[in-house]
Amino acid sequence: MATIMMLIMIGLLLLGFPMMVPLITGAVVGFVMMFDGFSQMGTFVQQMMGGIRPASLIAVPMFILAADIMTRGQSADRLINMVMAFIGHVKGGLAISTATSCTLFGAVSGSTQATVVAVGSPLRPKLLKAGYSDSFSLALIINSSDIAFLIPPSIGFIIYGVISETSIAELFIAGIGPGLMILLMFSIYCLIYAHINKLPTEEKSTWRQRGIAMREALWPLFFPVIIVGGIYGGIFSPTEAAAVCVLYAFLLEFVVFRSLKLPDIYRIAKSTGLITAVVFILVAVGTGFSWIISFAQIPQAILDSVGISDMGPVGVMITICIAFFIACMFVDPIVVILVLTPIFAPAIAASGIDPVLVGVLITLQVAIGSATPPFGCDIFTAIAIFKRPYLEVIRGTPPFVFMLIAAAGLLIAFPQIALFLRDLAFR
Repeated sequence: MATIMMLIMIGLLLLGFPMMVPLITGAVVGFVMMFDGFSQMGTFVQQMMGGIRPASLIAVPMFILAADIMTRGQSADRLINMVMAFIGHVKGGLAISTATSCTLFGAVSGSTQATVVAVGSPLRPKLLKAGYSDSFSLALIINSSDIAFLIPPSIGFIIYGVISETSIAELFIAGIGPGLMILLMFSIYCLIYAHINKLPTEEKSTWRQRGIAMREALWPLFFPVIIVGGIYGGIFSPTEAAAVCVLYAFLLEFVVFRSLKLPDIYRIAKSTGLITAVVFILVAVGTGFSWIISFAQIPQAILDSVGISDMGPVGVMITICIAFFIACMFVDPIVVILVLTPIFAPAIAASGIDPVLVGVLITLQVAIGSATPPFGCDIFTAIAIFKRPYLEVIRGTPPFVFMLIAAAGLLIAFPQIALFLRDLAFR
């Protein structure tokens, strides 16, 4: 049965169908083979509906809506100008500013695609004008945007938290340390790249210019304060934080900055609705597929074949990283989290690994896979936004992928990189 399901899914993917079609087709075929027909299909539909029932998922469309409002407004530009004012003049400062701006906007939006658009669109021309190669610039933007998976708010953390019944608030806090570590690694690489290629620096801003840039960016900087501070202070839950972010984004762009008008609400709502529909369809279909393969005990057979029950905690974490990394190179990250997380749940519980640490590792692998050939989703976002050929977009990615893999190794070796802030906040 597993072989037939896999062949059907691969065939449909090769024919160009969107990911939800192979998933639902494979799941339905598996269901029919197990239950000899469609008579009990209602059970399968109930499993799918159960996947989108958790109240925590309300945060997903909220964060998507907030990101859409800010992407169309001035928040991104103000954050970029502030970062450039302080570090744009150092060697490699423009590239470091790009990585930092992606991290800051990721902390504001929680969306990698929104970050690629909001930060990449204004900064890529500046990088090219300064002498950076297009392959380096594209790879920097794509991979730096993926830090948004780790810096709260993170849709990946929300999906993982719902599936594994892990505290989303703890996951949010735990992602900050690894996200900043990756930003530091990228910044060092940018500094070395600029020195090797003898790239010029930007003109140094005066303290008056820095003060103006800081003042203009002050309002957008309150987004991470609201999210992290509100959750850490026990003022509201992650779901409530998402609603507060939408309200704050609306007031900021429509009232304070006046960068958007009331007629823009329709376009923003339509865009958010389309993205949310895709996400929730994937969640429902992925939940149904996970139930089918779990009912058929396919995960147990796979894990027994690799001998994961005999591995220690480190071996289990390495196996998880490899599985999620490879899967995210081919399949949508949300689907990978939905399908693979239940598969590894028994091994995680048996090995005694902190589920929050596992969540950070899984989300990091999702970030790596999203920017890794052949089918990383952010690669195709960059192709669509910047109108560049596939090979040019992926040419500069290997050094960044290597750094991200090294970050995963550091997390396995030193879990407190992720757990220190979590323990400080919740223990």
